[in-house]
Amino acid sequence: MIEQLTNNAIKLLHRLIETPSFSSEEDKTALLIEDWFKQHDISFERENNNIWAYNKYFDEAKPTILLNSHHDTVKPNGNYTNDPFKAFVEDGRLYGLGSNDAGGCLVSLLATFTYFYDRKDVNYNFVMVASAEEESSGPLGLKSVLKYLKNVEFGIVGEPTLMQLAVAEKGLLVLDVSVNGMASHAAHPNNDNSIYNALEVIRWFKEYEFGKESETLGKVKMTVTQVNAGKQHNVVPSHCDLVVDVRVNDKYKNEEVLEIVKEAMPKNVEVKPRSLHLGSSSIPIDHPIVKSGITLGRTTYGSPTLSDQSVLSCPSLKLGPGDSTRSHSADEFIYVDEIKEGVALYIKILEGIV
Repeated sequence: MIEQLTNNAIKLLHRLIETPSFSSEEDKTALLIEDWFKQHDISFERENNNIWAYNKYFDEAKPTILLNSHHDTVKPNGNYTNDPFKAFVEDGRLYGLGSNDAGGCLVSLLATFTYFYDRKDVNYNFVMVASAEEESSGPLGLKSVLKYLKNVEFGIVGEPTLMQLAVAEKGLLVLDVSVNGMASHAAHPNNDNSIYNALEVIRWFKEYEFGKESETLGKVKMTVTQVNAGKQHNVVPSHCDLVVDVRVNDKYKNEEVLEIVKEAMPKNVEVKPRSLHLGSSSIPIDHPIVKSGITLGRTTYGSPTLSDQSVLSCPSLKLGPGDSTRSHSADEFIYVDEIKEGVALYIKILEGIV
């Protein structure tokens, strides 16, 4: 049964690759996922481009395991030498946009969910969510359907981790920082030049260190990624605008980091967060699902990259076939054997607790 489900999952991945599904434009891949559930006689629900299904013998008295991955992709970068929408296998590699991020994870979880779908002898329920808008952190993705999910105790989020256990993930806080000064003609003296004022602010973001360091995620990392000021060579601008990318460890909430930054800024600086909902996430090392993975030889680590874990309030584990370093790359691929291993390991890890 596992071999047949895996083969069907790989066939589905071919179809997903060849069906464009940029964030907010996943309607056609949603239909392919619906077809999977129909072919396996599984009832499902859909809102926008999110599709979810529960195990056949759902029991309100049991906790639920969330299995989640996304079916949207980024747009292909300009360095592709292959057709990004042509799925083909060469030297054991399945090529195509979204193959690694996160098509291989998605189809492996679909196969895993289907394997457990009609099992009665389990201590957990299962809910499988194929979500949209992950790549854009959009409002109509996983977060929008969490209100419909029942009794979720913990989640497995399918992202490429080489099937190692990402037990923590950094959150994301994007700050728009405006450093103010006095506008003037460049020929005249000005001791309140907003660009010069910004130099000290940039230095602070570069050098400041948060006191709490995470065992799995390390330090909070702040990076100034954009600077914008002025429109004419002979005019000192009244403000210099910065964008700061903040990767937050699991020792802080995004709101705490925001307050620390605001308190450190001089009065001529305004700080506005673009959002506060992309928080850090983690699962205890001694959680049964983590211990089950470790028993099977999996290692644990903290992930610096963002995923749909950021919208979950329950403990969650990031785990999936493929390699994160291939994500968003030209000529993206996943090894077919990685998918085969992924399905088998997902099932074995879950068998260890259910």
